[in-house]
Amino acid sequence: YGIGKYLGIKTLENNKIKNDYLIIEYAENGKLYIPVEKVYRLQKYIGSFDKNPKLTKLNTKEWEKKKTRVKEKLIQIAKDLIKTQAKRELMKGFIYQKDSPEQIAFENDFEYNETIDQIKAVEEIKKDMESTRPVDRLICGDVGFGKTEVAIRAAFKAVDNGKQVAVLVPTTILALQHYRTILERMEGFAVNVEMISRFRTASQQTQIKRKLKEGNIDIIVGTHRIISKDIEFRDLGLLIVDEEQRFGVAQKEKIKQKFPDIDVLTLSATPIPRTLNMAMSGIRDMSV
Repeated sequence: YGIGKYLGIKTLENNKIKNDYLIIEYAENGKLYIPVEKVYRLQKYIGSFDKNPKLTKLNTKEWEKKKTRVKEKLIQIAKDLIKTQAKRELMKGFIYQKDSPEQIAFENDFEYNETIDQIKAVEEIKKDMESTRPVDRLICGDVGFGKTEVAIRAAFKAVDNGKQVAVLVPTTILALQHYRTILERMEGFAVNVEMISRFRTASQQTQIKRKLKEGNIDIIVGTHRIISKDIEFRDLGLLIVDEEQRFGVAQKEKIKQKFPDIDVLTLSATPIPRTLNMAMSGIRDMSV
């Protein structure tokens, strides 16, 4: 029937038989009563934006039309994905230099002992970055196992080679966390780090956009705001997507379409099936 709002459970009598019903409210006060034993007919609506979805009208063809439109859009997105991937396969990526003394000093500045897997993941990423093919690697590891440090080392290598880095995160709180972590980690090194999200005022955002375009910001951390049309980079080399399962397919592919030869690192403790399938089938590389 479309998108409705769950109101709760109510006991109703029908043909002298009492039963519990789930109440679902639709647009214009339309209501649907579903017997609790048919709860499997309901699915949780998962949207990609913060605002509430528009409720569907009952007894109209609105939902059928919407599904048709979505199917058409999905086919178009799939075509665009294949086109972008094919373009990336044929393109020659930026070839990074071997580790500089600054890179070695930066890595030695890490206050903890790296795990064997962290070292292996870092080496795999560097090998990718120093090759001719654009990087497309999934970093898969549980929460607290040091994915961020692996990504930060790749970011430093990109900046050290004169490239800009974009760190895309799903929430403003996570953006702030990453911004503080990167800022702290880069202390003592000549790296300009900035953040763009709703925590920044309109005038601050204007200033950040100008600096990005001029190349005065090396690493920018932000929510999906950084993939907006008005954001321009002087020389973007690396995109790091954290918690990639929280983004829609179209959102993640936007930057790849804009910069087909960009290097992409994806971090996740719980990758979505599509990403995992691409990694397992060899379309993307994977470090665990």
